[in-house]
Amino acid sequence: MEEKIRYGLIDTLRGVAIISMVLYHTVWDCVYMFYVNLPWFRGTLGHVWQQSICWTFILLSGYCMALGKHAIKRGITVFLAGALISVVTLMFTSQGIRFGVLTLIGSCMIIGGLLLKQLSKCPPLIGAAISVLLFLLTWVINDGWLGIGGIELIRLPEAIYRGSFMSYLGFTAPDFSSADYFSLMPWGFLFFAGYFICRASEGRGISSILKKRGIPALNFLGKHSLVIYIIHQPIIYGVLWVIFRLVRRW
Repeated sequence: MEEKIRYGLIDTLRGVAIISMVLYHTVWDCVYMFYVNLPWFRGTLGHVWQQSICWTFILLSGYCMALGKHAIKRGITVFLAGALISVVTLMFTSQGIRFGVLTLIGSCMIIGGLLLKQLSKCPPLIGAAISVLLFLLTWVINDGWLGIGGIELIRLPEAIYRGSFMSYLGFTAPDFSSADYFSLMPWGFLFFAGYFICRASEGRGISSILKKRGIPALNFLGKHSLVIYIIHQPIIYGVLWVIFRLVRRW
């Protein structure tokens, strides 16, 4: 049986992102579920914090696709985990999660696995440059246009911004809502930027660095990031519910 290679530093980075995510969602619950007044969280600082977590997960997922195998199988697992979260949150919360980050990452893994032969033929530096350019170009696609640096280049027709599937792609329908929304565009291009960045680093000694042990506690979190992602919110909410109930009694 072939031994699975672990990249310790990648697990460590993923573990750091997991801790940041748990802290972020703890504050999010305090603000939006228990109505704690934290103006900074609703502003730029909170947005940057949220984006830093998402960018890390998406880039690392794309990077790891180039290192691992069975992208389609793993993608289906992640996609189904995202679907489970969508079903549960739509059943038990006022605003559920539709097309969240797990749905995105799972979709990209499946697409990447299906197109792996074609992707492998693309020079990695060119692939990375194209992926970054498309990510920047489609950054505002949810708002109805394409552009770079706040400059509108193409106004897209309103007719394509209809229905759930188009929202999944990035053409967000006017009546669409989600507590955690990562459409295939632009975020899929960031995923594939991570894939090509990994390939571009081959033969440069990066792989041997990433195989270093890292920090064991963070490595553990990184290895179990999917499970932690699925279970952390109910646990956080339950703990906060008890805390706030006790505080209000006092």
